[in-house]
Amino acid sequence: MSTEATPQDLEQVEKLRRAYAAVKDEIRKVIVGQDHVVDELFMALFCRGHCLLVGVPGLAKTLVISTLARVLSLGFSRIQFTPDLMPSDITGTEIIQEDKASGRREFKFLPGPIFSNVILADEINRTPPKTQAALLEAMQEYQVTVAGRRHELQKPFFVLATQNPIEQEGTYPLPEAQLDRFMFMVKVDYPSAADEREIVRRTTEDRKADVKAVLGAEDIFALQDIVRRVPIADAVLEYALRLTRQTRITTDEAPAWAREWLQWGAGPRASQNLVLAAKAHALLHGRFYVAAEDVRAVAKPVLRHRLITSFAAEADGVTTDKVVDRLLAETPANASEALADGKLPKVLAKG
Repeated sequence: MSTEATPQDLEQVEKLRRAYAAVKDEIRKVIVGQDHVVDELFMALFCRGHCLLVGVPGLAKTLVISTLARVLSLGFSRIQFTPDLMPSDITGTEIIQEDKASGRREFKFLPGPIFSNVILADEINRTPPKTQAALLEAMQEYQVTVAGRRHELQKPFFVLATQNPIEQEGTYPLPEAQLDRFMFMVKVDYPSAADEREIVRRTTEDRKADVKAVLGAEDIFALQDIVRRVPIADAVLEYALRLTRQTRITTDEAPAWAREWLQWGAGPRASQNLVLAAKAHALLHGRFYVAAEDVRAVAKPVLRHRLITSFAAEADGVTTDKVVDRLLAETPANASEALADGKLPKVLAKG
């Protein structure tokens, strides 16, 4: 496949960039602030990825996701994860049904809530690992297997899970294999004073926001395809790989401080997601090429949940975000190398 942008590519990207601006305008009718959360959710969607949202209660994580589904004109399903939730409560089950005319009995599959486009897995860490694992096949293969039969999921398929970082009683931490299926871990922070003032004003008045659907499934498919056509120079690709590979403490590429701070590093899926996310970031900023700044912009949401800090790091208050910060600070990216092939990048006009 050619990596050169055709006029049709640029026209499609510009059209979808404007559509994304319209999407954000619709979301702002309901959600105040949290722009980085919305940006990261959409980047993951355009890359066919999934997101894990982490934040304390009351920060509108669920509202953001349900509003997103309305703006995208997609099917939405909410699954409240609880300790007694069973895998069949998610995937569906087979029942015996009798044909009244013939009296013949046969199995019939009843789809579970996973059969939708946007799946909200609310408080995913409140259910046991067996039930958490019911999402693994769906997130990776876009299918579920029940009683030996495979059932294809409807696309686009987007899992958005929420997790409360402060309540530990009655929770089951997600295993590393489950975490690695999420393209991004999105941190949802407290609003600014100005944003909180507007939130209180809106939610204590008699008003109802009229949110309109802006993007449909076909628009999303088009952008998902165009993301993979965005070219990335070898130097920028190498930069992304260096960031990931330096976290692997069993290799010679890991610096001494990484060996001290980390128990385990990021795998190849992190490198793939880092490049894909950088492509989506470039598109959302009106460019049909990837720059090192795009890689840096998505490094934290891609890497933070794929790194395991050591006991020494935890004792010193070193978080995975601090690890990524140091990684970015100590891994230079030579901008001139990104254009070493002499080709000028194609920049979209700002409309």
